[in-house]
Amino acid sequence: MPMAKLDNAFVMAARCEPGKRKTDFYSDEVKGWVCEVRPSGGKTFYLRYDHNGRQKQIKLAAFGDAPLAQIRKKAEKLRAEVALGGDPAAKKAEARAVPLYGELASQHLADAKLHQKSYATTEMYSRRHIVPKWGRVRITDIDSRAVAHWLAEKRAEGLAPATVEKIRVIMGRSFELGQRWGIPGCTTNPTRGVPRKPLNNARERFLTAEEAERLRAAAALSKNTQLPHIVDLLLYTGARVRELLDARWEHVHVDQRTWLIPTSKTGKARHVPLSRAALDVIAALPRFKDCPYLIPNPDTLKPFVSIKHAWQAVRKLANLPGFRIHDTRHSFASFCVNDGVDLFTIGKLLGHASYQSTQRYAHLANDTLLAAVEAGAKKQRGLPTIA
Repeated sequence: MPMAKLDNAFVMAARCEPGKRKTDFYSDEVKGWVCEVRPSGGKTFYLRYDHNGRQKQIKLAAFGDAPLAQIRKKAEKLRAEVALGGDPAAKKAEARAVPLYGELASQHLADAKLHQKSYATTEMYSRRHIVPKWGRVRITDIDSRAVAHWLAEKRAEGLAPATVEKIRVIMGRSFELGQRWGIPGCTTNPTRGVPRKPLNNARERFLTAEEAERLRAAAALSKNTQLPHIVDLLLYTGARVRELLDARWEHVHVDQRTWLIPTSKTGKARHVPLSRAALDVIAALPRFKDCPYLIPNPDTLKPFVSIKHAWQAVRKLANLPGFRIHDTRHSFASFCVNDGVDLFTIGKLLGHASYQSTQRYAHLANDTLLAAVEAGAKKQRGLPTIA
């Protein structure tokens, strides 16, 4: 085992012994520090040491890749770690086992595809925003400060606050799953330390009775012959669009005046009570032989994949710019509130999982509140009030 002072002059002159695959030159100053010289002229530095009776080595650097003084300093540091019972090679192997974020994201998406209804949204945000930035970064090198700075840049690019928050949530979900699955490096979630401003993302648009009639009149002129029925039932039930498009005849119980939605957005089944107006619409629906769906696409006898274009045409004809089809649900709640229906009941009608979801309609009882303040004012003035 040749020993030498591993300085620049010696290492530059060192040659592999003829006929050997390599020659090792050990430092006579730092225990275990070795320079491996190969017939090709390549030279690499290692630290070799014993740990629990086994000889191990850890690569430091190739000659010329870093100043020799730095390589020696690293060897001395690792040697001290060994003297204190450490195992630098195992530590390095553990670090190599930590995946890049791109690998973690792939596992996240594979799981989401199996369990998540909104998989397409998750995949799109991951592909467009998260993976291009973090895909090649080892997950232990991602910290809250860097994530916060990146999200601030996203906001500066013009992304809506809700979109930026969605990106943060999806990225955070990757780390939550990684921790659950025991993936190395997923001990902390760098998105949790990111400061967030409260979001007010609720888009509130509610039809008046006159606007509702305009919408129905426009729907009656649609090329999509099912759209008038869809609009009527959305306004009469407050159902979500997808719930109605997927509705089956077997779940509509006319005698009991209920419609069963087996799986709602909350993941639970719910029963929607049907008004006389809703029952009249259902009674008038066209029936198709061997078709189980309430309002199918007449061409395919399957649920509509989308009614986006037909809806946009009707909205334009009704002169209701910006009115989304989901706003029919809000309008249903608005009509109920202004007719004196309490928020608890409205929450039940809409299938809300929590009272907080229904609270957004608390301010909508405008007609009811105006009538109340008028009655109060008349009482103070001694005028008769209308019962």
